Amino acid sequence: MKTLRTLEQTRRSRERGWLMADLIVAIAILAVAMLPLAFSLAQEMQILRSSYWRGAAMAIVDGEMEILVAGEWQALADGTSVYVARGVASTNLPTGRFELTKTGKHLRLEWQPELRKGIGAVVREVTVK
Repeated sequence: MKTLRTLEQTRRSRERGWLMADLIVAIAILAVAMLPLAFSLAQEMQILRSSYWRGAAMAIVDGEMEILVAGEWQALADGTSVYVARGVASTNLPTGRFELTKTGKHLRLEWQPELRKGIGAVVREVTVK
């Protein structure tokens, strides 16, 4: 009597053990496959963020340059000065500064980030007629 029931229990416990081992191996394979995907997703997010920042900086610099060319440049003195951007979108940029250089009728507006997070300076130059 003992042998039939014990053999059945032993067989089931072995099957459960192999099923557990198989499950652990499957989870390990899944984890190894997901790690590179997680790292590539994080890298892609950083690339998208820096592309957004660069696009926002370009839009702000272009808009401010249009304002300057429309007539605001006449009120400015020659030389280099810190420029205050009026756009609300500048709050979305990482910390940095806008710099305006005026030499006669030549204007150069530049946004320079404090830390290089995948973006460089955004520069627009124009000679007013």
